[in-house]
Amino acid sequence: MIDRSHLHLTVAAVVCYQDKFLLVEEIDKQSGRRVLNQPAGHVEANEDVVSAVCRELFEETGLTLTPQGWLGISQLQAANGHRYVRVNFYFKVNTLPQNYQPQDADILALHWLSSADITQHALPVRSQLVLDAITDFQQGIRLPLSMIKSPVTAVPVDK
Repeated sequence: MIDRSHLHLTVAAVVCYQDKFLLVEEIDKQSGRRVLNQPAGHVEANEDVVSAVCRELFEETGLTLTPQGWLGISQLQAANGHRYVRVNFYFKVNTLPQNYQPQDADILALHWLSSADITQHALPVRSQLVLDAITDFQQGIRLPLSMIKSPVTAVPVDK
């Protein structure tokens, strides 16, 4: 049985522009290695998953974009014993702003790479989830945002 304190809800942004994908370069906290990842992170207690992915995208890239939809849910049983449930969103960009840069000091660089470039890059991907999300996008998986319901407030039940 998994310890629920080791269960994490995360989001990731698959951003595509001219058949290239936006990846962030960061240090993996477990291995200490430089790795490539999608702009991604944890959902905070006060936000829904769509707000979380937009926030993470801005923090890690400086881009303010709206997702077109989502690609599904990925799961990772990490080496640290934690389980990550990741909601993958996609953003297709027609034009990019002139100046954008990471707002988070943990992001070392931004890279626009084709899927072939990613697999041949000197840096490894943080996990298989990075490649799986890109594959889902390339295979045309497109789930509408309307399939993600807004948070509701629980109504107390009278006894």
